[in-house]
Amino acid sequence: MDNNIDQEIKNPSVNPESNGATEIPDLREKVMAAIKSVYDPEIPVDIFELGLIYEINLFPVNNVHILMTLTSPSCPSAESIPSEVKQRIEAIEGVRDVNVEITWDPPYSQDMMSEAAKLELGFL
Repeated sequence: MDNNIDQEIKNPSVNPESNGATEIPDLREKVMAAIKSVYDPEIPVDIFELGLIYEINLFPVNNVHILMTLTSPSCPSAESIPSEVKQRIEAIEGVRDVNVEITWDPPYSQDMMSEAAKLELGFL
């Protein structure tokens, strides 16, 4: 991530091209908290800990792009999980635009899970 964007997020400012919109302080942390509130209905671990989130990109002013995957292309929640991610992030006050992109490259594997997720699911 570009350090300039990190700096802008930590120090809210008005972007001259933003029609007076103020950047949200701690936006990355708020986005992560929103993502961590989304669970795969079949797995008792949030999608961040499962390793489904590949990128969280923040762009001026308060625009969010998420690059993520699902556990498999035939995942029964293929429509609901990305929609829920988008809705949770859009609920953050001041967020302007949210784009959730699904990718299959690299393909998901259990190696992408956090240690906490592996422990919760009995893989450790």
